[in-house]
Amino acid sequence: MNIIYYNPDEMRADVLGCYGHPLVKTPNIDRLAARGTTFENCFVQHTVCTPSRCSFLTGWYPHVRGHRSLWHLLQPDEPNTLKYLKQNGYDVHCVGKNDALAAESFAESVHEIHMPKGAGHTQRVHNDPNEPGFMNFLYEPMSDDHRDMACAEVAAEYVRNWKVGDKPFMWYITTALPHCPYSCPEPWYSMYSPDEIPPLLEKRIEKAPAFHKWIRHHRKLDECADDLKKIMAVYLGMVSYADHMFGKLLTALEESPAGDCTTLMFFSDHGDWAGHRGLVEKWSSALDDDLTHVPLIISTPGGKQGHRVTEPVELQDIAITTAELAGYELKHTQFGRSLVPQLNGEAGDPDRYVYAEGGYDLPGDYVAFEFNGGHEGHKGYDPKPMITNPEHIYYPKTHQQEVQPESICRAVMVRSSAYKLIRRTKDISELYDMKKDPTESVNLIDDPSYSDVKADLNENLLQWMLATSDVMPYDRDCRTWPEQLTYN
Repeated sequence: MNIIYYNPDEMRADVLGCYGHPLVKTPNIDRLAARGTTFENCFVQHTVCTPSRCSFLTGWYPHVRGHRSLWHLLQPDEPNTLKYLKQNGYDVHCVGKNDALAAESFAESVHEIHMPKGAGHTQRVHNDPNEPGFMNFLYEPMSDDHRDMACAEVAAEYVRNWKVGDKPFMWYITTALPHCPYSCPEPWYSMYSPDEIPPLLEKRIEKAPAFHKWIRHHRKLDECADDLKKIMAVYLGMVSYADHMFGKLLTALEESPAGDCTTLMFFSDHGDWAGHRGLVEKWSSALDDDLTHVPLIISTPGGKQGHRVTEPVELQDIAITTAELAGYELKHTQFGRSLVPQLNGEAGDPDRYVYAEGGYDLPGDYVAFEFNGGHEGHKGYDPKPMITNPEHIYYPKTHQQEVQPESICRAVMVRSSAYKLIRRTKDISELYDMKKDPTESVNLIDDPSYSDVKADLNENLLQWMLATSDVMPYDRDCRTWPEQLTYN
């Protein structure tokens, strides 16, 4: 069984055709859904890249080993799916962005890292903070040489040339789009008109977390509110362009003998507001469905085709699912659940609760970074990164973290099909009735008629934290003095 993870960055679930979007064109992703299983309610374990990826590669929640920021990646002593696959005879390839493995972890986890050329997703168009588009990430169209296309093509070429009898392979493909800045090549950039865009979710003011206000303040979003539908229109174009690139791999797989023995998993690490609620990008301690609800579509040989699972699942479920499909045993405690029964046509667990968390620990863990000297010919990596240049696109974000550190406080979420509770250490908590209010518009945290619901969810969070607070190694240590050790 070959394994492919196709992991576009910052793609929310509700912007795909197979997830019900009325406008967007995603024929290739929809084609995958028709031949596999679509998990309609999959939720991430963190709304920032690195913690989310560390979670789905291990089956650990971010708090288990402190993978809470962009800067704390998986170490050599920690488990990860790529390492398991390499140890079990797989030819493991990575292409795209990392945000998962520390530099020292690649030797035991990956055979080959591919570095195709192409324009990066942060291709600079606006350099002046006073220019429209700088603060809200809305850029002009980019050239059609995006690195994501090269990533898809190098993987497609490998799949196309794979033969029966070759080693089983694992491709971990981590593309950038539709991560902001909001831009992509034509004709996708202009594929959707702002006038066609369904109504965006309105700004939340009453009982909203303070970071809503501060993001709008530091990025001057209230001053460019007319751009919000254009932002969503371009974001949808980015999604369609990402679908176009994904089609290169999907077609190669269908034309290759690998297609008969390959599991393909399509999923994102978190979402993006893209104009909803008067906001752009994402935020570490934000845990609304715009950011936590992502696509998860899996096609596996012999699996049920066109199957849809409405019951909630977690993104970290793919670690144990991959182990079961590839036939190896996990040798570490993890907290995901195998999705293999659903891939064979079964329903999920309607009573399942899912969990996510957010926030950074300051000082030192700022969300943006620079290489000394820039990406071209950089001199080294800054171990305490912080953007201090007001002309850097992420300066408003790090500046907010510096002057309003409470806006990135720790947060945890518990969500059932009916209710959702978010607890924060230094900002307002949130409670939603997801049946009556699926857009999370009315915060019920102080509503006395929901006191029993809140108490039940608080108790659930406590039990979850107790059950997942740490992990005990499988290996045991000898309790005697070193000079007394003897080995068989």
